[in-house]
Amino acid sequence: MPDIDALEQELNQAIAAAGDEAALEAVRVAALGRKGSVSELLKSLGAMTPDERRQHGPQINGLKDRITAALAARKTGLAEVALEARLNTETVDVTLPVPDLPTDSGRIHPISQVIDELTAIFADMGFAVAEGPDIETDDLNFTKLNFPEAHPARDMHDTFFFNPKPDGSRLLLRTHTSPVQVRTMQTQKPPIRVIIPGRTYRSDSDQTHTPMFHQVEGLVIDKSSHLGHLKWILAEFCKAFFEVDDVKMRFRPSFFPFTEPSLEVDIQCRRDKNEIRFGEGEDWLEILGCGMVHPNVLRNCGLDPDEYQGFAWGMGIDRIAMLKYGMPDLRAFFEADVRWLAHYGFRPLDFPTLAGGLSS
Repeated sequence: MPDIDALEQELNQAIAAAGDEAALEAVRVAALGRKGSVSELLKSLGAMTPDERRQHGPQINGLKDRITAALAARKTGLAEVALEARLNTETVDVTLPVPDLPTDSGRIHPISQVIDELTAIFADMGFAVAEGPDIETDDLNFTKLNFPEAHPARDMHDTFFFNPKPDGSRLLLRTHTSPVQVRTMQTQKPPIRVIIPGRTYRSDSDQTHTPMFHQVEGLVIDKSSHLGHLKWILAEFCKAFFEVDDVKMRFRPSFFPFTEPSLEVDIQCRRDKNEIRFGEGEDWLEILGCGMVHPNVLRNCGLDPDEYQGFAWGMGIDRIAMLKYGMPDLRAFFEADVRWLAHYGFRPLDFPTLAGGLSS
């Protein structure tokens, strides 16, 4: 049997020489692993006579206990040295200000904020939110909405068309959220009261137009709705959204294929130092279009115009956001500039409510 004292001395030297936990683990395996030197001595006890086991057993088990203890002590020492080295390299300047939490530094995009504001206002009036796909058929985007084939109004929308299918039909990026009105009338029985916020697409780009923009439309269908109801809804919306006590609105005759009569709406304002203030002044600003739903649209959606009638309106979310919060250029909405968002954005946990304030 090998000299136990010499083996212990050799192992203790190896343990002391281990410079890190990986080297110490190698020593442990060499001593106490399945084929380690101490493990081999323990295996040899089975081949000894009872007298030899009584003599050598305590020596070998004592060696195992002492080596195990030495390994544990060295591991603790190495961990303390590693921690001290880490603390020396990862010093913290306690005089630095505490960093902001994500909920403090993050900002909600104005478009998202305005959509929440719209939803809060119209939900208080009893409207639900309807949604639909951005990619639509020509039938839902134009034909069902009373746009005849080759009608000039189709060209006015500067539509993004996809390549024709084998049958000649083409999908397109919706030019307005009105196809969702069609889908709603085809799937729901009146009375219908919905708003439809969403992305829309037209081939146009300048300071106040982008190829992709946001629009919200409203639709009311029942047996007795009329223009008086429409005017009240729009007036109450403008007062709540622009957070003014009173607004004056002007309704002008216009033309839209899907409404008859059709109206454009101006709101009273005052232009002062590149700002627009609503509820005062002698100037007017167009903000939306509206009208009574055309009987042909009702027929196309499976509703009897002799039984049902209703009204609809639509406005640009980006435009009213610019008007309310004084943003001069629409293109900045889509440039992902963190500095712009930090200036115009909203705190993420400040939800707009009619009671607490929409933009507080």
